[in-house]
Amino acid sequence: MPRVKRGTKRRARRKKLLKHAKGFFLTKGKLYRSAKEAVNRSLRYTYRDRRVRKRDYRALWIQRIGAAARNNGLTYSQLIHGLKASGIELDRKVLAELAVKDAEGFATLVASAKVHVPKPAAHAAKPAPVRHHEEG
Repeated sequence: MPRVKRGTKRRARRKKLLKHAKGFFLTKGKLYRSAKEAVNRSLRYTYRDRRVRKRDYRALWIQRIGAAARNNGLTYSQLIHGLKASGIELDRKVLAELAVKDAEGFATLVASAKVHVPKPAAHAAKPAPVRHHEEG
């Protein structure tokens, strides 16, 4: 059986991988073995961070909505509850955009949400603490 050296196939595969590693630091962009490790790691991070990016943006939107809601006299959770109760189905991305770009429009949303937020109960006087033995 003849010997197979894989000349062009090997070169093509290595060339493709080194093209992907272009711009990497020192040998990671030039030597095949270290470039292969670096590319594999970068692909793992890329896959992971596509999901992390979604989490980060959601957290950013929630912060922006919460800050704008507090400026209008509600907490974030009260605002979201009020919007759901009043049948307004805007996602957090749109709410954050409104909060940043259109403060008056966001204020009208907050006003419609305030209708459905329960009023806080008046604070009753605290009962005296119960003592089980005489202190003296």
